[in-house]
Amino acid sequence: REVRADQPLMAINTETKVQPDPLVRPVRPDELDRYLPAAIAMFIEEVGVDPRLGDGGAGYRARVAELIAGGRAFARFEGGDVVFKAEIGALSKSVGQIQGVWVHPDRRGHGLGTAGTAAVVDRLVRRMGRTASLYVNSYNTPARAAYTRIGFTQVGRYATVLF
Repeated sequence: REVRADQPLMAINTETKVQPDPLVRPVRPDELDRYLPAAIAMFIEEVGVDPRLGDGGAGYRARVAELIAGGRAFARFEGGDVVFKAEIGALSKSVGQIQGVWVHPDRRGHGLGTAGTAAVVDRLVRRMGRTASLYVNSYNTPARAAYTRIGFTQVGRYATVLF
């Protein structure tokens, strides 16, 4: 069990303060096998559990395929590999929640996460007319700084218990 007692909830409903990455785009259904390793890596890093356990990954693969089919999975591909990914999880008429933000370990610290997240924000705010929201672990200083540079402000706080 893990308690994450401080997870700032952040939101933005205006144009981003940084240039969105023009190479971040919706993932196509035929790219599932190229996208899935990045999704698995993100899940393991974030939750500490391999999502393939139990059913060999069938359930997680189906969930990722569903996000892709719904146009809610985004990535930047380089040389056939995903170097940035994020998804729009919960989506209402007024808000879209960004989740699963991940940058390939070899590419971290170069602004890819900031520009990539800005691209997803741009899609939600400018193209879909929604507020973009996300929550982040308080100890994830690089991510919090990136989200602030994009223009997110803290609007609340979550606490999560992982079993």
